[in-house]
Amino acid sequence: MKNVYDLGNGLRLIDLSKKLDPATETRRCHLFRFNTGGPIPDFHTIVDITSHLGTHCECPYHHDDNWPGVMELPLTTFLGRAVYVDFKESVAPNAHITAADLDREAKNVKEGDIVIIDSSYRLEPFTKDTNTEKDKRLFVNEETANWFKEHKVKCVGFGDGVSIENCNEDVKPFHDILLAENIVFLEVLKNLEELKQNIFFMSYSPLPIKGLDSSPVRAYAIEGLKEFS
Repeated sequence: MKNVYDLGNGLRLIDLSKKLDPATETRRCHLFRFNTGGPIPDFHTIVDITSHLGTHCECPYHHDDNWPGVMELPLTTFLGRAVYVDFKESVAPNAHITAADLDREAKNVKEGDIVIIDSSYRLEPFTKDTNTEKDKRLFVNEETANWFKEHKVKCVGFGDGVSIENCNEDVKPFHDILLAENIVFLEVLKNLEELKQNIFFMSYSPLPIKGLDSSPVRAYAIEGLKEFS
């Protein structure tokens, strides 16, 4: 399956989603296909999945019963101008991303942006190698969260070069601070190496289901739209 498409007129479409196979996926992902019968085949599929499957958007309800879920947030939460911040190796492995790091590398970030953070220390998240000696990814913590809060972004996305599961002391304040401001998280993004621009239009719309805390999404970038360049 292709990940990059030429739309013409200088526009490129990049699929940033993880491809899912129920036969190999470690998180809950089951499909039950059946024919309702009749003279014309009429196939339906029962989809039995977790809300945190593959590339997914986490909403505030994920962290607190009193905070908004997918349907309570405006659709504008899930699309807009995105900035890709790749620290490469400018930050040491297994180091926290500081406000100074973001001041240096994320100068293009504006209020209301989607910000995707990444590094060269890539490792597949949520696997047996997480938090082992193989895992050199960068960390986020309270200081990282406060920078995003102060800059009033609307979403923080994660490439495979940044860990969001290293320890409770980092993960809890990161969630507490940002989800309280209705700043959503976009996790398990793929194909970021296919980007040719670090500012682009992005969309990652979740399913509009009442009571849903998070949702798998089809995340994609469109490069070349002048309004988002």
